[in-house]
Amino acid sequence: MEIVDQIRQTASIVEIASQYTTLRRRGNKHVGLCPFHSEKAPSFTVDNEKQLFHCFGCGAGGDIFTLVMERENLSFPEALKYLAEKYNIPLPKRREFSPQLQKLEEKLFKINENTLAFFKKNLFATKEGEKALEYLKKRDISEETIQKLKIGYALNSWDSLLSFFKEKKVPPKLLEQAGLVLYNQKKDSYYDRFRGRIIFPIFSLTGKVVAFGGRTIFNAEPKYLNSPDTPVYSKGKILYGLNFSKESVRETGEVIIVEGYTDFVSLYQAGITNSAASLGTSLTSQQVSLPLRFAPRMIVSYDGDAAGKKAACRAVSLCFEKGVQVKILTLPPGIDPDNLIKKSGLSEFKNLIQKSTPGLKFLIDSLLEEWSKDIPEEKTKIVRNAVDEIAKMPDPIVRSEYLKQASEYLSVDEQDLRRIIQQKSSEEKSEEEETILNAEKRLLQILLGDKNIASYVFPEMKEEYFQGLKTAPIFAALAKCSKSGKEPDFNELREKIDSSLESSLSKALMLEKEQAATVEEAFECLNALRQFSLENRKKELKSEIISLEKKGDKEKLRSLLIQRQDIINQLSSLSKRNYQNLSYNNRDISAKGSN
Repeated sequence: MEIVDQIRQTASIVEIASQYTTLRRRGNKHVGLCPFHSEKAPSFTVDNEKQLFHCFGCGAGGDIFTLVMERENLSFPEALKYLAEKYNIPLPKRREFSPQLQKLEEKLFKINENTLAFFKKNLFATKEGEKALEYLKKRDISEETIQKLKIGYALNSWDSLLSFFKEKKVPPKLLEQAGLVLYNQKKDSYYDRFRGRIIFPIFSLTGKVVAFGGRTIFNAEPKYLNSPDTPVYSKGKILYGLNFSKESVRETGEVIIVEGYTDFVSLYQAGITNSAASLGTSLTSQQVSLPLRFAPRMIVSYDGDAAGKKAACRAVSLCFEKGVQVKILTLPPGIDPDNLIKKSGLSEFKNLIQKSTPGLKFLIDSLLEEWSKDIPEEKTKIVRNAVDEIAKMPDPIVRSEYLKQASEYLSVDEQDLRRIIQQKSSEEKSEEEETILNAEKRLLQILLGDKNIASYVFPEMKEEYFQGLKTAPIFAALAKCSKSGKEPDFNELREKIDSSLESSLSKALMLEKEQAATVEEAFECLNALRQFSLENRKKELKSEIISLEKKGDKEKLRSLLIQRQDIINQLSSLSKRNYQNLSYNNRDISAKGSN
């Protein structure tokens, strides 16, 4: 049984949908308020027998995979993995990942689980642990919070963790790969990374232990020590605490980003449960994307010193790029959320939340601190920097409103700002026209260079797969050659396409091939181009939908929502095929080529 069918037969769409809304049985179906849009009367219907859902209000619908993908903002492979883990269904090994890497990841996850249990035991069942608990008590961290966040303690020893795993016959080299021990070259021996530290385990969104952070209670340096990057952990791709706070983030519609573990712990314990921590670093693009699965708004809390302001400006820029509504909560220099709550109380922090500065105003205020708007040559720098950031906004309506606000803040004619952004857009479009996607280049190479592989691909090609691509006429000409039974030839292609494409075609074919082509690679390229075309159309529809919502044109709006849902379904099917149905291999090709 294929894994997709196995999950469909095992998983319950009612159970999954019930994670996102309250369902009530109505006949042989279940109904509830739609988790994809606001409504007062339930129009969201789930059919457990058919394993399908549909909202008669907004038009959203699909199977259990579509539901998880849309609600959790996951790709199909991620949704597949999510459901497989939830229902304890083993996933088949994927070709693109080496069995060795998969096996290593499984071992590291198991090691992290055992390490978490070891650290928790140290905290509650050792003499040193008593001292650590006393420290936590002084920091006003309750036992309930300790248990909830699974806080532990690393003994002030060079080899306690090593000895623990030695009894389990786990080699030190594996512990080193997990980031738990270090190697001393002079002594040719290993020693524990975390010693004499309160341990804050770091979890993935699905609740797996991926890493650890430690705060010393012996005045050691550094005060905070984190796991290094490992095969299961990358610091810039995780927000500490989001696994605990994601439902609260979803309910409130916003996430509060703080810097450190203790900041998150203090807020969480005080009842502000819609927060997460960036692990002491400036926000990354991946970290900004994570809470977008659950909420459209972000409040970023940073210190009021120069470094904090610089980090906040970067956060605003990243949020603009992702289309996130962002505000900046500026703390007094040298004060973090943890000691602010302790000194001034929760009400003061909530007051600062209410006074948070909108991202655009914060950005412009920061530029005004660097340059003077009374000096024309400096004012133009302020204006152009602000416009560059506004131009990153993906939504044209929001972008237009931000330009109006910037015009007021800076006392600059709004049309001048629009001319700057139009000029920038024209320049970028001109550059974009000169580029061809890697998937386009590689697929052209394969189709023109390997007739056996091409024979598998041409029957699957459709004109709409290449809409919006510069090379669409080339692929159309190739498909025509295939239908007529002719082998594609570069010189013949030149006669059938516009002369402006000759350079693109020759450049693509002149690129060196890094490896031998396979049918699977060709289909991956084809699917990537189809996805690119569908995503572009989805973005266009989004802009049109926003415009129609403002006009109140319900009839046209419903039509566009149906089109958008159709594209979402196509993308879902495409992802499934990309993961599940690429069963071609080199043996197939050889067999066909020998006939």
